[in-house]
Amino acid sequence: MKLGTGLFTAQQRPDDDREASQLYDEVLTLTREIEAAGLDSAWVSEHHFADDGYLSATMPTLGAMAAETGDLEIGSCVALGPLYDPIRLAEDAATVDLLADGRLTLGLAIGSNPREFDVFGVPQDERAERLADLVPFLRAGWSEGDLDYDSSFHDVPTDVSITPKPTDESVPIMLGGGAKPAVRRAARTADAWCAPSALSVEGVRKRVEDIRRVREEEGLADGDDDFTVYVLQHGWVGDSRANAWETMRDGYFYIQRRYQELFSGESVDELEAERKVELKEQAIFGTPEQVREELETYREALGDDIHFILRTYHPGVGTEEMVDCVHRLGDEVAPRLR
Repeated sequence: MKLGTGLFTAQQRPDDDREASQLYDEVLTLTREIEAAGLDSAWVSEHHFADDGYLSATMPTLGAMAAETGDLEIGSCVALGPLYDPIRLAEDAATVDLLADGRLTLGLAIGSNPREFDVFGVPQDERAERLADLVPFLRAGWSEGDLDYDSSFHDVPTDVSITPKPTDESVPIMLGGGAKPAVRRAARTADAWCAPSALSVEGVRKRVEDIRRVREEEGLADGDDDFTVYVLQHGWVGDSRANAWETMRDGYFYIQRRYQELFSGESVDELEAERKVELKEQAIFGTPEQVREELETYREALGDDIHFILRTYHPGVGTEEMVDCVHRLGDEVAPRLR
């Protein structure tokens, strides 16, 4: 079982008076500490036009993270695939992968914020089809020789060669989403799937079972199937369960409130009490031993070959506190899971 963390968003809460450059310095500081702590991966997330500066440029940020590390897997969890020009995404992802010497995982999803689609001029009702078109476009673009792919949404000559090429023929592609079509799309076309944080352990187990069945039925899996299952959940490691919750709570609720605004397109002043209770029940937090025990439930349900992303980056918590959490995760939790 591998263990990573993130997701870096560089959001600035109203009570945070730092400059934007300092938030990005924090991202790079935490990236270095994640590698120093012996964790397996670090991740960024993407949204646009947010007044709190939610990270919008995944590839430049990942390029900077690549330059700060030597062994750490880095990736997007997730980039909003339908909003990208596919040539630029193929070029930029390959470049980051070269800077990282093959350590990039490109996570993609369909997106959901109406304003993002409106401003980018992309019909929201085409988002699933555009993502389905993007994956083979990227694979064709990273292959040797000409593109040789006729896109349904982008008028690109098939005799053009996209450069540079990634380190190892292709960048691993991870797809997100919890609905059955999204899960099966990942099973059929991607190298990995990421379970969203809203899913229960049983919900993840059922989808992983479906992925394995689909891949076997369609001849995509063999004895050495390297399809990766990532599991995302918010959490924190502290001195006690109460201490961990108190530390992460405000940043966790802040980001969930902002997500509710992004997904609905409407302003949300405060999360409802019932939603706060639900979010607390979903999160994984407590002492190192308590966190490890909760992560063990995923291993028991899914097997050893999963990559858990415990999301410990909560806006406004404080750099020193997050560094301490990262090291406790690396020093006291990860070794017991391997």
